[in-house]
Amino acid sequence: MDKFGKSQPVKRVEDVRFLTGHGRYVDDIAPANALRAFVFRSPVAHAEITSLDVSEARNGVGVHAVLTVDDLEAAGMNINMFAATLKNRDGSPGARPDRPLLAKGKMRFVGEPVAFIVADTLEQARDAAELILLEYQDLPVKLDMATGGAAVHDDVPDNRAFDWGIGDEAAVDAAFKTAAKSVSLEVGDNRVLVSSLEPRGCFAEWDGNRVHVSLGGQGVWAHKDAISKALGIDPENVRVTNPDVGGAFGMKSFPYPEYPLAAHAARVTGRPVRWMSERTEAMLTDNAGRDLTSVAEFAFDETNKITAYRVHTRCNLGAYNSHFGQFIQSELFSKVLMGVYDVQKAWLRVEGFYTNTTYVDAYRGAGRPEAIYILERLMDRAARELGVDPLELRRRNFIKSNQFPYQTATGEIYDVGDFDKLLTRTLHEADMTGFPARKSADAAKGLLRGVGVCYYIESILGDPSEGAKVMFNEDGTVTIYVGTQSTGQGHETVYAAFLADQTGIPADKIGVVQGDSDQIAQGGGTGGSRSVTVQNNATLATVVQMTESFTAFLADEMGVPASEISFDDERFRAEGSNLTPTMLEVVDMARAKDRDDLLVHEGRATLPARSFPNGCHISEVVVDPETGVVQVERYTVVDDFGNLINPMLAEGQVHGGIAQGIGQAITEHVVFDDEGQLLTASFMDYALPRADDIPTIGFTSEPVPSTANIMGMKGCGEAGTVGALAAVANAVQDALWERGVRQADMPFTPHKVWELLNGEVLAAE
Repeated sequence: MDKFGKSQPVKRVEDVRFLTGHGRYVDDIAPANALRAFVFRSPVAHAEITSLDVSEARNGVGVHAVLTVDDLEAAGMNINMFAATLKNRDGSPGARPDRPLLAKGKMRFVGEPVAFIVADTLEQARDAAELILLEYQDLPVKLDMATGGAAVHDDVPDNRAFDWGIGDEAAVDAAFKTAAKSVSLEVGDNRVLVSSLEPRGCFAEWDGNRVHVSLGGQGVWAHKDAISKALGIDPENVRVTNPDVGGAFGMKSFPYPEYPLAAHAARVTGRPVRWMSERTEAMLTDNAGRDLTSVAEFAFDETNKITAYRVHTRCNLGAYNSHFGQFIQSELFSKVLMGVYDVQKAWLRVEGFYTNTTYVDAYRGAGRPEAIYILERLMDRAARELGVDPLELRRRNFIKSNQFPYQTATGEIYDVGDFDKLLTRTLHEADMTGFPARKSADAAKGLLRGVGVCYYIESILGDPSEGAKVMFNEDGTVTIYVGTQSTGQGHETVYAAFLADQTGIPADKIGVVQGDSDQIAQGGGTGGSRSVTVQNNATLATVVQMTESFTAFLADEMGVPASEISFDDERFRAEGSNLTPTMLEVVDMARAKDRDDLLVHEGRATLPARSFPNGCHISEVVVDPETGVVQVERYTVVDDFGNLINPMLAEGQVHGGIAQGIGQAITEHVVFDDEGQLLTASFMDYALPRADDIPTIGFTSEPVPSTANIMGMKGCGEAGTVGALAAVANAVQDALWERGVRQADMPFTPHKVWELLNGEVLAAE
């Protein structure tokens, strides 16, 4: 067998149970005797609580408990959730206001939890919520990303959470002063909702002094830590499990109030407690994504070589510091700040502001889509202002293949790449020579056709370390325990196939166990395209340990020194011995001799460096100027993911990411009114992309194997989204440019595009 996977398009084994209704999501497996929880939430965006009377609600039919923040404090709970912070540019600490599990004193966004109600049925819990008497004094609502206005937090009077920077500001300023020319562009990146197929949910149950919380997440350890701290109990007394999870996209990585609240409610009532978010509730309370505005600038020399890059971003944190949020996104932003371009002078400044809206946290790509979107929109604008071909401007500034390994201005080390080769391949696959004819044909129909290019790069993120445990079971099957968590990516297929490739064990005999803090002592969860690369690296370490242990055991069985025994990914062999056992046969031999120590093997490994997936997206859109409707008609992507284990799953990840990117670019947009009320609080108002919004996507793999890991892999989870935003936006801008539109920002809804095209008419009227 070939080392490190056969790169075969194996179909997903888990899809059988998902498509036949046998998935086991958190709401499917809650204990039958569990009480139902309902969260009473803030009806306004900003107000001082003057009175909260829950006495009548507590006497409601079927009600077992109504918890307020006072009850949590009386029980000795730690009511403040963990939140990340950044240091300011001057070295001072960023703001760190308290973020309570239930509102204390003030309500700071619509949907903030105020009381947690537990009853026999969900209907009874809802009815009890109607009996709560909440009185409050309205406060001015803060929605803009700027200093000043009503203070969301009394201890942050200017509403600025942080003012962070990275790079050499002085060198960049000097480069702009001596530049032959410069180009700037303001770029908006609209707020979006995650809209996972399965909303958030959990159940909690106690067994003596131990609590088990099952929830839909992207890993169990962050939740275990948060729940143990909130309850004030030893982490060893907290078990967290993730069953099947229906989509996450970063949003389900982080702690939320409902999980420790359910655990405490179960402790108070002595019964299991289950909570499941409804769709509008999810839209109000799930961590949102994006929501930033940036001014980006290039400095050029006389030959159109970029000499410096400068970005000033203002981002919306919502009402609180979230678990990672724009803090971490700022740092991730910087990792691919200059993209694939050879620019050694760069400066990034990010200011974060509190507003009376739901908190904003990491969303698919977490900083990388934002960075690449800004960069590639500016590259497109620069080509227009300089009067040069946008493809040639990119080629002029690419990091060349002979420059690797390449250290960026922010200190990242790109190990390998061949960006010009991928761009050339993409132009061929997209039939760019046929674009003029397609444009002319549409023009004859009164339509506008545009083409957009984005060359992206991203980095795998998160903990570079991961562990794996392989257990040989008595029935002849094998179980691999992993520290990542599938939320729909196909991990069960990939991990079983990879272990099979390395060991010769049939894949259908291998089961994958994930998401259980009792069975897996440590793990990094899923996020940042880390899973397959980091987890399979750990699997390799475990296979090495297994092979060494089995070889030592076989030395006596085969009658040869261990040094003469080899394993060829299927069988152990040695000159002078007729024995050629498979791993499963060695296990049978070990079991017969009571060598139970050979039935379980654990390994842990750390990637020595990051890998950097990259690729080129080309999108063609058609705009109907009469209606403003934008249709993405052609889409081509060529990706360098390094070596692929399963090309079919990689392509599926790309398709999903591109669909999300098209959604943000064309249809999705979170809208609040002046009072902070969410106007897009259902799928009647928040437009997800439909099937007819997504074209046939041409996907091609053009691998340049990474040197940062032995497998030559690069990860691919967010790649589709990272490239799609700018590819579609640049295509729309291209289509509108000939009609005089010089500034077009997402989302390109029919109403917005029509107004852009008819701006002068509207102004005249």
